[in-house]
Amino acid sequence: MRKAILAATTAALLAVPASEALAGKRYEATITRTTFGIPHIKARDWRGVGYGVAYAYAEDNLCLLAEEFATVAGERSLHFGPQATATLGFEQVDNLSSDVFFRSIIDLPTLREGAKSLTPRVIGLLDGYVAGYNRFLKDAGAEGIPAECRGKAWVRPITRDDMLRLNEKQMLLASSLNLAPAIANAAPPGSPAPKVAINMPKPDELGLGSNGWAFGGDVTANGRGMLIGNPHFPWKGPSRFWQMHVTGPDGYDVMGVGLAGTPLPTLGFNKDIAWTHTVTQAKHFTLFQLTLDPADPTRYMVDGTSTPMTRQTVTVPMPEGTPAVTRTLYSTRFGPVFVIPARGVTWSAATAFAVRDANRSNQRGIETWLRIGEAKNVGEVKAAVTETLGIPWVNTIASDRYGDALHADVTAVPNVSADKIKTCSTPISGLFAELAVLLDGTREACDWDVAAGTPTPGLMPAGDQAATIVRSYLTNSNDSYWISNPAMPHRQLSPILGEYGTARSLRTRSNFTETAALLAGGKVDHARAQAHAFANKSLAADMTLDEITVLCTVTEGLPDATVRGCNALAGWDRRFEATSRGAALFRAFWAKAGRLPGLWQVPFDPADPVNTPRALAVDGAKGEKLLAALAEAVADLDKANIPLDAPWGDVQRVMAGNDAIAIHGGPGTLGILNMQESRPAPYGGLMPVHGTSYIQIVGFDDKGPVADAILSYSQSTNPASPHAADQTRAYAAKQWHRLPFAKAEIAAAAISKPKRIAE
Repeated sequence: MRKAILAATTAALLAVPASEALAGKRYEATITRTTFGIPHIKARDWRGVGYGVAYAYAEDNLCLLAEEFATVAGERSLHFGPQATATLGFEQVDNLSSDVFFRSIIDLPTLREGAKSLTPRVIGLLDGYVAGYNRFLKDAGAEGIPAECRGKAWVRPITRDDMLRLNEKQMLLASSLNLAPAIANAAPPGSPAPKVAINMPKPDELGLGSNGWAFGGDVTANGRGMLIGNPHFPWKGPSRFWQMHVTGPDGYDVMGVGLAGTPLPTLGFNKDIAWTHTVTQAKHFTLFQLTLDPADPTRYMVDGTSTPMTRQTVTVPMPEGTPAVTRTLYSTRFGPVFVIPARGVTWSAATAFAVRDANRSNQRGIETWLRIGEAKNVGEVKAAVTETLGIPWVNTIASDRYGDALHADVTAVPNVSADKIKTCSTPISGLFAELAVLLDGTREACDWDVAAGTPTPGLMPAGDQAATIVRSYLTNSNDSYWISNPAMPHRQLSPILGEYGTARSLRTRSNFTETAALLAGGKVDHARAQAHAFANKSLAADMTLDEITVLCTVTEGLPDATVRGCNALAGWDRRFEATSRGAALFRAFWAKAGRLPGLWQVPFDPADPVNTPRALAVDGAKGEKLLAALAEAVADLDKANIPLDAPWGDVQRVMAGNDAIAIHGGPGTLGILNMQESRPAPYGGLMPVHGTSYIQIVGFDDKGPVADAILSYSQSTNPASPHAADQTRAYAAKQWHRLPFAKAEIAAAAISKPKRIAE
């Protein structure tokens, strides 16, 4: 089997047109590693950049990346079995559903055709990445492959097709990729019911998050811009960040991070600007409710005309000795059909549902990030995102050395106005509002509007989205564009861009509250920004514990569990530091209490979104329910063998070999900016699964950028690497790392001799 796969891969390489073939082309890069194993890649052209980035990434994370290429090729069932799972987007999906999805949604002929419109430098980056990855496999040899994937058939050379597939997957990551099982298991009425669980993804449970602050010169100590980037991404899997510094042609000199397979930094800084991203609240796909032809459930009615669905047969290879699985999927002018039976989204004789994603075939992102990396000020950053519409699903937050700050909620989003949403809604559209806009698929007029000047028909023009430049500050914690600074709310835009005039999350409110306190204390510099980022305060605790304490004073007749809970919370410092005692109990309590109806006495007021709702309701039955929630939380911790007053770092931790590393930070739902979402760990207690990942604080002096950063989960996923947990220990100790950027700084911080690779 392995020989057959390698033979097929070789054939694919040879099949690449002569004008695009790797043979005869020269690739060259130099890699210098500094503290924590951060690679500084230098190349004279874009092919060399991709070549060096791929080689360095494979040194750190080969097994993870090789598995990603198997995933996007639809080969997981073949190599890992159909019943096992893949990390798709931010959730676990069975391998067969994953394979069917990628083999149906990622259409190689379309991707190849789309690649013809890519700029020569993007093509150079992709082809260089292919060559660098394959060069590492050659240099490593069979014995140099990490033990976790040594001898596996899925560790194979790649082609440009693999890179196009992977880029397509990244564009769909926080979008319709989360509907993969729903698309892969959709079948006409009369077909066998899906054998896997299919759930409606909830935006607040997708492992998405982030905070970002852009401070302008009016509020910084030196009058220049400053940025705090705090993306919240998974600790494990292909959506981990990886640090790099790239010096390429035409003065390109950027340091930052990217995801698996990314050939350059997608958030970071150069000598003039720094930028970060936060997942936007905008909806990047729409759903369509279809009325079917009574004579044939694979035909749908549009303006009274019966239209056939497009059939696509997908064959998924299985492990040797097991026959391949073949499925027929159906698509419409509005996109593929999907089902979520548990939520009533079914394919009946009368009705079906389809999904259309604005990021399908979005290969513009790499060029956008190239332009951001070349920007000399935030105006040029804004131009990059607005002119390309290549940013898929994140806000862009940036500061520059001249003291300007930018927040641009400008992405590839469907061009659907408020009027269209109103006139094209269906009786059940409200049931889908949390996930997406549901439109009437029986009318052609309900499809996306086509606007002039957009790179792809149906995208919303940048002028109809939100972008602001100021000299004070702008920030985002995943709520909508409405408020980036409470002093300057944005005008109302289409609902597809997010909620307007509604209550903000506790993390957003904490952001505004803590930022106001930061600025009230004086101008922002690096030291104050560091303290701000890792304060680990809980707004939920600050808003409720005084009232809870009063409830707890009436201890007569209270159950023992409630009394124990009251005593534990009385000794808590209301923070989620590693040393905080009682934090685990409040986390468990708020997971229950925060969902109680009528929780607040003062309701939300759109004129005061930072301070409302507020005032915990504790009278009568409401107080009793709060104390009951506390008793339940005590019981939960008792069952998990977690002492009520255990230091938080004894509860939330990660293992590095036999060493337990205490992790500070806590859930964003508690209004904690240094977010860490955790799940029960096999070794007891909790382990972080997503949250603070790469955090950077970047300012500027007369010479260039001044950047402090930490990558919470470290550079390498190889347990044998010295860089598998070194930054995790630094993060645990709040030890910031001043990043070397200038040539002399890199030379002084080098931990090994520069490595030159060429072919």
